[in-house]
Amino acid sequence: MTDTAAQIPGFIAGTWAIDPNHSEVSFTVGHLVVSKVRGRFDAYSGTIVTDEALDRSSVNVTIDAASVDTHMPIRDNQVRSDQFLDVEHFPNITFVSSAVRNEQDRYFVDGDLTIRGTSRPVTLDLTVNGFSPDTFGAIRSSFSATTKIDRTDFSVSFNAPIPGLDKAMLLSNEVLLNMDVEAVLQTGDTAD
Repeated sequence: MTDTAAQIPGFIAGTWAIDPNHSEVSFTVGHLVVSKVRGRFDAYSGTIVTDEALDRSSVNVTIDAASVDTHMPIRDNQVRSDQFLDVEHFPNITFVSSAVRNEQDRYFVDGDLTIRGTSRPVTLDLTVNGFSPDTFGAIRSSFSATTKIDRTDFSVSFNAPIPGLDKAMLLSNEVLLNMDVEAVLQTGDTAD
């Protein structure tokens, strides 16, 4: 085991399938300058590969953009429209990693995020929550990751001025993305 993998308690190398029933992919965007709107995506899938050499680890996630849920159906339909995600023409949001690295006891995943057909490099700030057997005999892993993006970099540029406030806009350009993922070790794929 490499020094990097040895730093992770209970580390298990393998290929993991994201369990959407025990995971959450969510976002937060500023609203009316003084507030925030939170939402999530309810349908997604992905694979995580953990390797004793971090540079051989990877993440690949596909999100169904139409599964957005901000707890307000009218707003959800607007987010699905061509003003925002344009799910009719761009049904998926994807993330494909290019590197997994450790810097000063912190983990990062670099990769390409694609929204509305536009790909941009992003870096996820990663927390390895752990590895554990479950009550049905499977092995599970858990990870949390965050990143901030400028939505206009992905052609999600709709906005509107707030009446009475000079230069104030309805929505912030910055969006915080959060992923809390639980994944299941694939059968026959065990640590060396």
